[in-house]
Amino acid sequence: MRRTRVIAAVLCAGLLVPGVAVAEPAPTAVAQHAENRLLSAKVIKQLSRAEVVAYLADYELDTSAVRNGVDLYLLTYRTTGLDGRPTTASALTVLPRTRDRTLRTVTWLHGTRVFRGDTGSTADNLDRAASVLFAASGYATVAPDYVGLGTGPGRHPYMVSDPTVGATVDALRATRTLAARSGQRLARGVLVSGFSQGGQASMLVGRELQRSPEFGLGAVAGIAGPYDIRGQELPAALDGRLDGISATLYLGYAITSWNRAYGLYDSPSEAFRAPYDQVVESLFDSDHEELDVVNALPHTPRELFTDEFLARLAHPDGVLASVLKSNDDPCDWRPRVPVRLYAGTADRDVVFANSRSCQDTLRAHGTRDSRVVNVGEVDHFTSARVALPQVLTWFNSLR
Repeated sequence: MRRTRVIAAVLCAGLLVPGVAVAEPAPTAVAQHAENRLLSAKVIKQLSRAEVVAYLADYELDTSAVRNGVDLYLLTYRTTGLDGRPTTASALTVLPRTRDRTLRTVTWLHGTRVFRGDTGSTADNLDRAASVLFAASGYATVAPDYVGLGTGPGRHPYMVSDPTVGATVDALRATRTLAARSGQRLARGVLVSGFSQGGQASMLVGRELQRSPEFGLGAVAGIAGPYDIRGQELPAALDGRLDGISATLYLGYAITSWNRAYGLYDSPSEAFRAPYDQVVESLFDSDHEELDVVNALPHTPRELFTDEFLARLAHPDGVLASVLKSNDDPCDWRPRVPVRLYAGTADRDVVFANSRSCQDTLRAHGTRDSRVVNVGEVDHFTSARVALPQVLTWFNSLR
Protein backbone atom coordinates (compact mmCIF):
# COMPACT_ATOMS: atom_id res chain seq x y z
CA MET A 1 0.00 0.00 0.00
CA ARG A 2 2.91 2.35 0.65
CA ARG A 3 3.94 2.19 -2.99
CA THR A 4 0.42 3.05 -4.11
CA ARG A 5 0.38 6.03 -1.78
CA VAL A 6 3.80 7.21 -2.81
CA ILE A 7 3.18 7.03 -6.55
CA ALA A 8 1.62 10.49 -6.57
CA ALA A 9 4.65 11.90 -4.77
CA VAL A 10 7.07 10.14 -7.05
CA LEU A 11 6.12 11.52 -10.39
CA CYS A 12 6.86 15.20 -10.52
CA ALA A 13 10.36 15.83 -9.26
CA GLY A 14 13.22 15.91 -10.94
CA LEU A 15 15.86 15.23 -10.12
CA LEU A 16 29.62 6.77 -20.43
CA VAL A 17 31.48 3.85 -21.16
CA PRO A 18 34.81 3.46 -19.29
CA GLY A 19 37.70 4.38 -21.53
CA VAL A 20 35.51 6.25 -24.01
CA ALA A 21 35.79 10.02 -24.29
CA VAL A 22 32.80 11.96 -23.03
CA ALA A 23 30.73 13.42 -25.82
CA GLU A 24 29.61 16.96 -25.22
CA PRO A 25 25.81 17.30 -25.48
CA ALA A 26 24.64 18.36 -28.92
CA PRO A 27 23.72 22.06 -29.11
CA THR A 28 20.04 22.79 -28.87
CA ALA A 29 20.06 24.82 -32.08
CA VAL A 30 17.50 27.05 -30.35
CA ALA A 31 18.60 30.10 -32.31
CA GLN A 32 18.32 28.19 -35.58
CA HIS A 33 15.45 26.75 -37.64
CA ALA A 34 13.00 29.46 -36.63
CA GLU A 35 10.67 28.53 -39.47
CA ASN A 36 7.26 27.00 -38.85
CA ARG A 37 7.57 24.05 -36.49
CA LEU A 38 3.84 23.22 -36.30
CA LEU A 39 2.67 20.00 -37.93
CA SER A 40 -0.86 19.76 -36.52
CA ALA A 41 -3.14 21.27 -33.89
CA LYS A 42 -6.05 19.27 -32.50
CA VAL A 43 -8.69 20.79 -30.26
CA ILE A 44 -8.78 18.84 -26.99
CA LYS A 45 -11.40 20.81 -25.12
CA GLN A 46 -13.15 24.18 -25.09
CA LEU A 47 -14.21 25.71 -21.79
CA SER A 48 -16.34 28.74 -21.04
CA ARG A 49 -15.36 31.01 -18.17
CA ALA A 50 -17.85 29.28 -15.86
CA GLU A 51 -16.54 25.87 -16.89
CA VAL A 52 -12.97 27.01 -16.20
CA VAL A 53 -13.93 28.08 -12.69
CA ALA A 54 -15.56 24.73 -11.98
CA TYR A 55 -12.63 22.83 -13.49
CA LEU A 56 -9.97 24.65 -11.48
CA ALA A 57 -12.00 24.35 -8.28
CA ASP A 58 -11.67 20.57 -8.60
CA TYR A 59 -7.90 21.07 -8.32
CA GLU A 60 -8.32 23.39 -5.31
CA LEU A 61 -6.80 26.28 -7.26
CA ASP A 62 -7.74 29.89 -6.63
CA THR A 63 -10.02 31.08 -9.46
CA SER A 64 -10.21 34.77 -8.57
CA ALA A 65 -8.01 35.77 -11.53
CA VAL A 66 -10.06 33.86 -14.12
CA ARG A 67 -11.18 36.34 -16.81
CA ASN A 68 -12.16 34.27 -19.82
CA GLY A 69 -12.83 30.91 -21.35
CA VAL A 70 -10.07 28.89 -23.01
CA ASP A 71 -9.36 26.55 -25.91
CA LEU A 72 -7.04 23.59 -25.35
CA TYR A 73 -4.96 22.18 -28.22
CA LEU A 74 -2.71 19.18 -28.68
CA LEU A 75 0.16 20.36 -30.88
CA THR A 76 2.48 18.11 -32.85
CA TYR A 77 5.62 19.88 -34.00
CA ARG A 78 9.12 19.44 -35.34
CA THR A 79 12.07 19.55 -32.98
CA THR A 80 15.48 17.95 -32.46
CA GLY A 81 16.17 14.77 -30.50
CA LEU A 82 19.00 13.82 -28.19
CA ASP A 83 21.10 12.66 -31.14
CA GLY A 84 20.72 15.97 -32.95
CA ARG A 85 18.44 14.48 -35.60
CA PRO A 86 14.99 15.81 -36.50
CA THR A 87 12.10 14.30 -34.57
CA THR A 88 8.62 15.28 -33.46
CA ALA A 89 7.22 16.22 -30.08
CA SER A 90 3.88 17.22 -28.64
CA ALA A 91 2.67 20.01 -26.40
CA LEU A 92 -0.43 21.32 -24.73
CA THR A 93 -1.21 24.87 -25.80
CA VAL A 94 -4.07 26.72 -24.11
CA LEU A 95 -5.25 30.00 -25.66
CA PRO A 96 -7.54 32.49 -23.93
CA ARG A 97 -10.80 33.47 -25.57
CA THR A 98 -10.07 37.14 -25.89
CA ARG A 99 -10.24 39.97 -28.40
CA ASP A 100 -6.67 40.94 -27.60
CA ARG A 101 -4.47 40.63 -30.67
CA THR A 102 -1.20 40.50 -28.73
CA LEU A 103 -0.91 37.83 -26.04
CA ARG A 104 1.59 37.66 -23.24
CA THR A 105 3.00 34.15 -23.07
CA VAL A 106 3.61 31.69 -20.26
CA THR A 107 5.46 28.43 -20.72
CA TRP A 108 4.66 25.79 -18.11
CA LEU A 109 7.21 22.99 -17.68
CA HIS A 110 6.05 19.74 -16.13
CA GLY A 111 7.73 17.58 -13.51
CA THR A 112 8.96 14.00 -13.77
CA ARG A 113 6.77 11.81 -15.93
CA VAL A 114 7.80 8.21 -16.50
CA PHE A 115 4.85 7.25 -18.73
CA ARG A 116 4.39 9.12 -22.00
CA GLY A 117 0.61 9.19 -21.54
CA ASP A 118 0.75 11.23 -18.33
CA THR A 119 1.64 14.64 -19.75
CA GLY A 120 -0.73 17.58 -19.90
CA SER A 121 -1.52 17.15 -23.59
CA THR A 122 -2.72 13.57 -23.11
CA ALA A 123 -3.98 13.42 -19.52
CA ASP A 124 -6.08 15.60 -17.23
CA ASN A 125 -3.69 16.44 -14.40
CA LEU A 126 -2.12 19.34 -12.51
CA ASP A 127 -0.07 20.34 -15.57
CA ARG A 128 -3.22 20.76 -17.61
CA ALA A 129 -4.89 22.62 -14.75
CA ALA A 130 -1.91 24.95 -14.40
CA SER A 131 -2.01 25.72 -18.12
CA VAL A 132 -5.75 26.44 -17.96
CA LEU A 133 -5.21 28.70 -14.94
CA PHE A 134 -2.68 30.87 -16.77
CA ALA A 135 -4.66 30.96 -20.02
CA ALA A 136 -7.92 31.84 -18.29
CA SER A 137 -6.09 34.86 -16.89
CA GLY A 138 -5.24 36.05 -20.40
CA TYR A 139 -1.95 34.33 -21.23
CA ALA A 140 -1.15 32.15 -24.22
CA THR A 141 0.16 29.11 -22.36
CA VAL A 142 2.56 26.56 -23.79
CA ALA A 143 3.21 23.29 -21.91
CA PRO A 144 5.66 21.09 -23.84
CA ASP A 145 5.64 17.35 -23.20
CA TYR A 146 9.43 17.25 -23.88
CA VAL A 147 11.11 14.78 -26.22
CA GLY A 148 9.98 11.16 -25.89
CA LEU A 149 6.80 11.88 -23.92
CA GLY A 150 3.23 12.68 -24.91
CA THR A 151 2.73 11.58 -28.51
CA GLY A 152 6.39 11.97 -29.42
CA PRO A 153 8.44 8.89 -30.38
CA GLY A 154 11.28 7.26 -28.48
CA ARG A 155 12.40 7.46 -24.88
CA HIS A 156 12.52 10.61 -22.81
CA PRO A 157 16.10 11.86 -22.16
CA TYR A 158 15.36 12.56 -18.50
CA MET A 159 17.45 15.30 -16.89
CA VAL A 160 19.40 15.97 -20.09
CA SER A 161 19.26 19.72 -20.59
CA ASP A 162 19.60 20.43 -24.29
CA PRO A 163 16.67 18.42 -25.73
CA THR A 164 14.38 19.81 -23.02
CA VAL A 165 15.31 23.39 -23.88
CA GLY A 166 15.09 22.77 -27.61
CA ALA A 167 11.68 21.11 -27.39
CA THR A 168 10.36 24.00 -25.30
CA VAL A 169 11.49 26.73 -27.69
CA ASP A 170 10.17 24.77 -30.66
CA ALA A 171 6.82 24.44 -28.85
CA LEU A 172 6.78 28.23 -28.54
CA ARG A 173 7.41 28.48 -32.28
CA ALA A 174 4.57 26.07 -33.00
CA THR A 175 2.25 28.06 -30.74
CA ARG A 176 3.23 31.29 -32.51
CA THR A 177 2.05 29.73 -35.76
CA LEU A 178 -1.20 28.55 -34.18
CA ALA A 179 -1.94 31.99 -32.73
CA ALA A 180 -1.22 33.65 -36.08
CA ARG A 181 -3.99 31.61 -37.70
CA SER A 182 -6.50 33.61 -35.68
CA GLY A 183 -4.74 36.92 -36.20
CA GLN A 184 -2.93 36.98 -32.87
CA ARG A 185 0.73 37.34 -31.99
CA LEU A 186 2.85 36.42 -28.99
CA ALA A 187 4.35 39.35 -27.14
CA ARG A 188 8.07 39.40 -26.42
CA GLY A 189 9.15 38.49 -22.94
CA VAL A 190 8.05 34.93 -22.15
CA LEU A 191 7.14 34.22 -18.52
CA VAL A 192 8.61 30.84 -17.59
CA SER A 193 7.40 28.59 -14.78
CA GLY A 194 7.51 24.91 -13.93
CA PHE A 195 7.37 22.36 -11.16
CA SER A 196 10.04 19.94 -9.94
CA GLN A 197 11.95 18.70 -13.02
CA GLY A 198 10.14 21.58 -14.70
CA GLY A 199 11.36 23.95 -12.01
CA GLN A 200 14.93 23.12 -12.93
CA ALA A 201 14.01 23.32 -16.62
CA SER A 202 12.50 26.77 -16.08
CA MET A 203 15.96 28.12 -15.26
CA LEU A 204 17.49 26.38 -18.28
CA VAL A 205 14.80 27.64 -20.64
CA GLY A 206 14.98 31.11 -19.12
CA ARG A 207 18.72 31.27 -19.80
CA GLU A 208 18.20 30.29 -23.44
CA LEU A 209 15.35 32.77 -23.98
CA GLN A 210 17.39 35.60 -22.48
CA ARG A 211 20.27 35.08 -24.87
CA SER A 212 18.07 34.51 -27.92
CA PRO A 213 16.48 37.55 -29.61
CA GLU A 214 13.56 35.54 -30.96
CA PHE A 215 11.21 35.50 -27.96
CA GLY A 216 12.94 37.22 -25.07
CA LEU A 217 12.50 36.54 -21.36
CA GLY A 218 10.08 38.29 -19.02
CA ALA A 219 10.53 36.46 -15.69
CA VAL A 220 11.24 33.02 -14.19
CA ALA A 221 9.22 31.34 -11.45
CA GLY A 222 10.49 27.86 -10.57
CA ILE A 223 8.64 25.64 -8.11
CA ALA A 224 10.45 22.95 -6.07
CA GLY A 225 13.18 22.44 -8.64
CA PRO A 226 16.29 20.24 -8.20
CA TYR A 227 18.60 23.11 -9.11
CA ASP A 228 21.67 21.66 -7.39
CA ILE A 229 21.89 17.92 -7.99
CA ARG A 230 25.53 17.56 -6.98
CA GLY A 231 25.44 19.77 -3.90
CA GLN A 232 21.95 19.12 -2.51
CA GLU A 233 19.67 16.62 -4.25
CA LEU A 234 22.08 13.71 -4.75
CA PRO A 235 23.43 13.80 -1.17
CA ALA A 236 19.87 13.96 0.16
CA ALA A 237 18.90 10.95 -1.98
CA LEU A 238 21.79 8.93 -0.59
CA ASP A 239 21.61 9.88 3.08
CA GLY A 240 17.88 9.26 3.56
CA ARG A 241 16.55 12.81 3.61
CA LEU A 242 14.53 12.07 0.48
CA ASP A 243 11.66 9.63 0.55
CA GLY A 244 13.27 6.28 -0.30
CA ILE A 245 10.96 5.26 -3.13
CA SER A 246 11.12 8.72 -4.67
CA ALA A 247 14.92 8.74 -4.51
CA THR A 248 15.05 5.27 -6.07
CA LEU A 249 12.79 6.28 -8.95
CA TYR A 250 14.59 9.54 -9.68
CA LEU A 251 18.06 8.01 -9.57
CA GLY A 252 17.07 4.95 -11.58
CA TYR A 253 15.46 7.16 -14.20
CA ALA A 254 18.40 9.59 -14.37
CA ILE A 255 21.15 6.97 -14.48
CA THR A 256 19.51 4.92 -17.25
CA SER A 257 18.83 8.13 -19.19
CA TRP A 258 22.39 9.39 -18.80
CA ASN A 259 23.76 6.00 -19.76
CA ARG A 260 21.85 6.11 -23.05
CA ALA A 261 23.08 9.64 -23.69
CA TYR A 262 26.70 9.38 -22.59
CA GLY A 263 27.56 5.81 -21.59
CA LEU A 264 28.00 5.45 -17.82
CA TYR A 265 28.62 1.69 -17.76
CA ASP A 266 29.33 -1.25 -20.06
CA SER A 267 26.72 -3.50 -18.47
CA PRO A 268 23.72 -2.73 -16.20
CA SER A 269 25.19 -5.11 -13.62
CA GLU A 270 28.00 -2.60 -13.05
CA ALA A 271 25.47 -0.11 -11.69
CA PHE A 272 22.44 -2.13 -10.54
CA ARG A 273 22.12 -5.07 -8.19
CA ALA A 274 20.49 -8.31 -9.29
CA PRO A 275 17.70 -8.84 -10.17
CA TYR A 276 17.11 -5.17 -11.03
CA ASP A 277 20.02 -5.12 -13.49
CA GLN A 278 17.93 -7.34 -15.75
CA VAL A 279 14.88 -5.06 -15.89
CA VAL A 280 15.67 -1.49 -14.89
CA GLU A 281 16.61 -0.17 -18.33
CA SER A 282 13.46 -1.55 -19.91
CA LEU A 283 11.28 -0.02 -17.18
CA PHE A 284 12.26 3.51 -18.17
CA ASP A 285 11.20 3.26 -21.80
CA SER A 286 8.38 5.87 -21.59
CA ASP A 287 5.84 3.08 -22.19
CA HIS A 288 5.58 1.65 -18.66
CA GLU A 289 3.00 3.26 -16.41
CA GLU A 290 4.37 4.84 -13.26
CA LEU A 291 2.79 2.48 -10.77
CA ASP A 292 4.23 -0.48 -12.64
CA VAL A 293 7.70 1.09 -12.53
CA VAL A 294 7.46 1.90 -8.84
CA ASN A 295 6.20 -1.58 -7.98
CA ALA A 296 9.12 -3.12 -9.87
CA LEU A 297 11.76 -1.11 -7.98
CA PRO A 298 13.09 -1.56 -4.44
CA HIS A 299 12.39 0.86 -1.61
CA THR A 300 15.81 2.54 -1.41
CA PRO A 301 18.75 3.44 -3.66
CA ARG A 302 20.98 1.10 -1.63
CA GLU A 303 18.84 -1.82 -2.69
CA LEU A 304 18.95 -0.75 -6.33
CA PHE A 305 22.59 0.17 -6.90
CA THR A 306 25.79 -1.79 -6.36
CA ASP A 307 28.14 -0.65 -3.60
CA GLU A 308 30.66 0.43 -6.22
CA PHE A 309 28.16 2.59 -8.07
CA LEU A 310 26.85 4.09 -4.85
CA ALA A 311 30.42 5.18 -4.15
CA ARG A 312 30.55 6.81 -7.59
CA LEU A 313 27.30 8.64 -6.88
CA ALA A 314 28.63 9.85 -3.54
CA HIS A 315 31.87 11.07 -5.12
CA PRO A 316 31.30 11.56 -8.86
CA ASP A 317 34.37 11.48 -11.05
CA GLY A 318 35.29 10.82 -14.67
CA VAL A 319 32.38 10.53 -17.06
CA LEU A 320 29.73 10.79 -14.34
CA ALA A 321 31.24 14.04 -13.11
CA SER A 322 31.25 15.39 -16.68
CA VAL A 323 27.62 14.43 -17.18
CA LEU A 324 26.59 16.17 -13.97
CA LYS A 325 28.57 19.26 -14.89
CA SER A 326 26.82 19.42 -18.28
CA ASN A 327 23.31 18.93 -16.90
CA ASP A 328 23.46 20.46 -13.41
CA ASP A 329 24.07 24.16 -14.01
CA PRO A 330 20.59 25.73 -14.33
CA CYS A 331 21.42 28.69 -12.08
CA ASP A 332 24.89 29.37 -13.45
CA TRP A 333 23.99 32.61 -15.25
CA ARG A 334 22.90 36.20 -14.63
CA PRO A 335 19.20 36.80 -15.30
CA ARG A 336 18.33 40.34 -16.28
CA VAL A 337 14.73 39.70 -15.21
CA PRO A 338 13.13 38.93 -11.84
CA VAL A 339 13.42 35.34 -10.56
CA ARG A 340 11.28 33.69 -7.88
CA LEU A 341 12.02 30.23 -6.47
CA TYR A 342 9.02 28.74 -4.66
CA ALA A 343 9.56 25.76 -2.33
CA GLY A 344 8.17 24.01 0.74
CA THR A 345 10.24 23.13 3.78
CA ALA A 346 8.68 19.66 4.28
CA ASP A 347 9.46 18.53 0.72
CA ARG A 348 11.05 15.04 0.75
CA ASP A 349 11.25 14.77 -3.04
CA VAL A 350 13.27 17.92 -3.75
CA VAL A 351 14.89 19.36 -0.65
CA PHE A 352 14.32 23.04 0.11
CA ALA A 353 18.08 23.67 0.09
CA ASN A 354 18.04 23.40 -3.71
CA SER A 355 16.31 26.77 -3.92
CA ARG A 356 18.70 28.41 -1.47
CA SER A 357 21.64 27.05 -3.44
CA CYS A 358 20.22 28.39 -6.70
CA GLN A 359 19.69 31.82 -5.19
CA ASP A 360 23.26 31.87 -3.88
CA THR A 361 24.58 31.03 -7.34
CA LEU A 362 22.43 33.69 -9.01
CA ARG A 363 23.59 36.32 -6.54
CA ALA A 364 27.22 35.31 -7.09
CA HIS A 365 26.67 36.16 -10.75
CA GLY A 366 25.31 39.58 -9.81
CA THR A 367 21.59 38.89 -10.27
CA ARG A 368 19.73 41.84 -8.82
CA ASP A 369 16.23 40.48 -8.28
CA SER A 370 16.02 36.85 -7.12
CA ARG A 371 14.10 35.57 -4.12
CA VAL A 372 13.28 32.28 -2.47
CA VAL A 373 9.59 32.14 -1.57
CA ASN A 374 8.84 29.73 1.29
CA VAL A 375 5.35 28.34 0.65
CA GLY A 376 5.24 26.68 4.06
CA GLU A 377 5.86 23.38 5.75
CA VAL A 378 4.29 21.41 2.92
CA ASP A 379 5.24 18.37 0.87
CA HIS A 380 6.28 18.26 -2.77
CA PHE A 381 2.93 18.22 -4.52
CA THR A 382 1.25 20.55 -2.07
CA SER A 383 4.00 23.07 -2.78
CA ALA A 384 2.91 23.16 -6.44
CA ARG A 385 -0.76 23.67 -5.61
CA VAL A 386 0.07 26.41 -3.09
CA ALA A 387 2.62 28.14 -5.30
CA LEU A 388 0.66 28.25 -8.56
CA PRO A 389 -1.77 31.05 -7.58
CA GLN A 390 1.16 32.99 -6.12
CA VAL A 391 3.08 32.66 -9.38
CA LEU A 392 0.06 33.90 -11.33
CA THR A 393 -0.40 36.87 -9.00
CA TRP A 394 3.27 37.73 -9.41
CA PHE A 395 3.14 37.44 -13.20
CA ASN A 396 0.09 39.70 -13.24
CA SER A 397 1.98 42.30 -11.20
CA LEU A 398 4.63 42.45 -13.92
CA ARG A 399 2.17 43.56 -16.62
